[in-house]
Parts: sequence; C-alpha cells; structure tokens
Amino acid sequence: MDVNRLLRGLRRFEPRTLYGQMLVLVLVVALIEVFISGAIFAGLIGSISEKQIGRRALDIAHSVAVMPVVVEALQHPKGEHPQIQQLAEAIRAQTVAEYVMVADRNGRRLSHPEQERIGKKFVGGDEVAALEEGRSYTSKAKGTLGYSLRGIVPVFDAEHAIIGFVAVGYLSQDIAEIVYGYQREPRTYILMMIVIALLSASFIARFVKKQTLGLEPQEIAALYQERDAILQSIRAGIIAVDAASRIRLINQAALVHTGLDGSNSLVGRTVADVFANSDFKPLLQAGEEIHFKELVIDGQPMFFTSVPIIYQGEVSGSVASFRRKEELDRLEEELRQTREFTEMLRVQAHEYSNKLHTLSGLLQIQAYDEALDLIVREAEDYQSLIQFLTRAVPHPMISAIILGKYNRAQELKVAFAIDPDSSMADIPDSLNQQNLVTILGNLLDNALEAAQRYGQRPAKIQLFMTDIGHDLIFEIEDSGRGIEPEEQEHVFIKGYSSKVDTGASPSAHGVGLYLVQEKVKELAGQVTISTGELGGALFTVMIPKQSHREEG
Repeated sequence: MDVNRLLRGLRRFEPRTLYGQMLVLVLVVALIEVFISGAIFAGLIGSISEKQIGRRALDIAHSVAVMPVVVEALQHPKGEHPQIQQLAEAIRAQTVAEYVMVADRNGRRLSHPEQERIGKKFVGGDEVAALEEGRSYTSKAKGTLGYSLRGIVPVFDAEHAIIGFVAVGYLSQDIAEIVYGYQREPRTYILMMIVIALLSASFIARFVKKQTLGLEPQEIAALYQERDAILQSIRAGIIAVDAASRIRLINQAALVHTGLDGSNSLVGRTVADVFANSDFKPLLQAGEEIHFKELVIDGQPMFFTSVPIIYQGEVSGSVASFRRKEELDRLEEELRQTREFTEMLRVQAHEYSNKLHTLSGLLQIQAYDEALDLIVREAEDYQSLIQFLTRAVPHPMISAIILGKYNRAQELKVAFAIDPDSSMADIPDSLNQQNLVTILGNLLDNALEAAQRYGQRPAKIQLFMTDIGHDLIFEIEDSGRGIEPEEQEHVFIKGYSSKVDTGASPSAHGVGLYLVQEKVKELAGQVTISTGELGGALFTVMIPKQSHREEG
C-alpha cells in the first residue's frame, strides 16, 4: 500500500509535455553515457599510469644494473660499500622512486633508504625469477616500506653469470596519489560534458518540438483526426486505396464527382464493389502511375491522376485525384496568354536584328555618338543574360557552354530562349560536369541545326533546366520538323542520322546524339524524345542526384 502511494507521488513529477519527456529521456541517456565514459577513462588512466611507472622502474633498474661500480661491488659483496648507498640515494632523489636497492645473490642489501636495513635480507620474495632465470620484470609485493610496484633486473658479471639484482620501487600509496592526480585533471572536461549533455538534451527536445510544430502528442492525435475535415474541403476528389484495393479514404468531392451515395460508409469496401460499372475501376486497381487521363464520370469530363504508394519496394496502395476539365481549361487559357507573351518577346528579338542594321548605318555615316548609345543599350540586354546565368547556373563550365551556344544562335539567326525559371545550382560535386557539357553542347547543336535548316521561320530553340527535386532535368526543344516515332529509337545509334542534304560529310553526322546517350548512361540518367511546344523535337534529360552524392 505504501509502495502504491509512493508511485502515485512520483507520477506527480512525471513530465506532462513532449518537451519535458524528451528532455528527461535524452538527459538521462546522456548522463549515463558521460558517467560510463568517465569510469572507463578513469580505469584506463589507472592502468596506463601503473604500466608507465612500472616501465620507468624497470628502466632505472636496468641503468643501475649495468653500472661498473655496481657490478664490481656485487663481485665482492662482503664488507661495506658506501659508494653503492650514495649512488642509490642520488638516483632515488633524481627519479623520485621510493627506493633504489642493490642486493647480492643471497638477497643481502647493499643499499636501502633506511641505513639500518643495509646488509639485511631483501623482503618480498619476488626476486627469485631474476636470480634463477635472469629475467627482468615488474611485480607487486609487500616489503619493509609497505606494498610497492617494483622493477627487478638481474646484474651480470663479465661471464654473464648472475651476481645480484637491482630493485627500484614505488609505493602503491604514492602510485594511487599519482593516478588520482591524473584522474582529477579531466574532471573539468567531465563537468563540461555534463553541461553539454544538458544543453544537447534541451536542444534535441526543442528540435523535436519544432519538428512537431510545437504540438503535444494529444494535439498531434487531434490533428490527425482533423485530416478528414481538411480533405473534405478540397475541391478535387481524392480516393486512397490499399494493396488489396480496399478504400482507405474518400472525400466528399470524390463522392460528388462519382455520383456515389455518401450515406453509407465506403471505407473498407473494395474498389470492385463500390465502382462496379465505373471506367476508372481498373485504373485504381492497376497500381500504376497515371497522369491526367481524361475520363467521363457521371456525365462530367474529368482528368484522372493516380500515384502508387511504394513501401519497401512494393506497391502498398495508391492515391487518386479527380479534377473537372473545365478547371483545367481555365488554366490552359492562362497558359495560352503566357505563350502570346512569349511570342511578343520573340518579336522583340527580331527587332534586335534591325537594330544591328541601324548600328551599321550609323557607323557608315560616322554618327558615332548615336552608335555608342545604341551599343550601350544593347550591351545592357546582353549583360542581363550574363547576370541570369551567373545567378541561376553558378558553374562556369555549364554557363559557358550555354553562353557559347547563345552566341552561335545569334550568328545563325535562331532565337535562343532560356526559361526564366531555370536553375542549375545544385549539382553534386561527384558528378562529372564535363559529361553535362557534352550532353548540353550536342543537344543544343542538334536543336540549332534542326531549327535553322528544317524549321519554319522564325527559327527558335528553347532551353529549360531545373535542379529542384531528386534529379537534374534538361529540356531542349526546337522549331524544326521533329523526329518521327519510328526514327526515335534509331537516332542514338552511332552513324545513324536523320539529316539530309546538309552538305556535310557522312562522318559528321550520327555522332552527336550517340555521345549524348553514352554520357547520359555514364551519369545513370535517361534521355527521351517527344514533340515540343515549338513543333520540333523535345529532348528531355533526367540525371539522378542521389546516386552521385552517395558515390561522393
């Protein structure tokens, strides 16, 4: 009963908000990691420090063991050897060792920090391996001064016979103080890590809060419930089905467009059951991507769009939408007006040619001031193109090929239009831009020749490019005669050409589009041919960005 009361009391302190819950969770995990890391670090420091001190003791013992005065004294161990005591004490003072002890084969000390212990038996029993096997090693044992870490090294005479040993020791208590000193140094950093953990926990909690738009879990649940209300307010009909063709969602507009009775719930029923006699039933069940397929639903012409839902490489359903054709007709009218505006711009470009003739006349009659004014005005127009390329295509190789082809178009009297919405800034570093130059250059050359030789006047080509989304997309179209469907599968074959009576050698044709295809394949992309708005061929190149980022 008391335990239950205690648990109820603890629940009062349980965080109620998502921010608080995330803060506590991340903070606890971070603190556990910090303390575990600190414990491991302290253990490593202790182990490493002890090994270093043992190595140091061995090094000192090795140095003493090979000293001639030590070897000579151990060859005649009887009697007193004050020089050994003085030497040992001097070394001990310099190395901060607890003792530097020299003993003969019988373990009798020739030196010791306490004068009265000289001549007495070495204590500890860990010198046997040095005297019997001639090994150098470290050990821990209790001597007359207490527990210590010792470095023991045998002493050999000229015939390599063992005549004694040298022991250099550091008291365990002193080692513990040294290790503690080392372990105390990173305490500041550990405190900093704890502070960073606090700040990180707060940051992550705020970040998660921001990702959920500041909503609490119960608010997210309410938002999910409000989804249906939002869908009902959309003018387009929306139907979502799962992999088994069961309806998961249908809004009111879809009911109106399909003439269904919304009095009964349709969610959970199959498409075959609900739309038994509808033309788009097989489209909903197909699980394929369909865009703007015109259907007549309940006597109303509509455009149908269906997008499959892909999960882990498999189709888990699809979402379909319906739009009334009359709504799209209004959009088409707006597009027609935009095209008229484009045509007006083309006429202005034609006027540019007239201005060149004007400039020539001004120069011939020596009206230099007027000619200069005309040049300045035209230069400003050209500079606007430079500024656009600098802003939209901040890659010198790409912008240079476009500018070069633009100049070539002016020479051929072909209008070269660049879509103002074009952008090509997000090119992965690992993507070979030279391949892009080859693709663009050949497609623009092909478009220029098609528009200039085979197209109706005025000749024109158009370029659109975008880096929005997962792909780099280039669209190049011309006002030429286009490419017949039966020719499209052949134009990328090396040596094949649809050009006739050009006056060029046969080897000059059938290479450009072949190179385009090869470079597109190298970039894991695809190129398609269709008929563009200008009446000629429209080449569309799509190059994925993600694969190149993964390679980089």
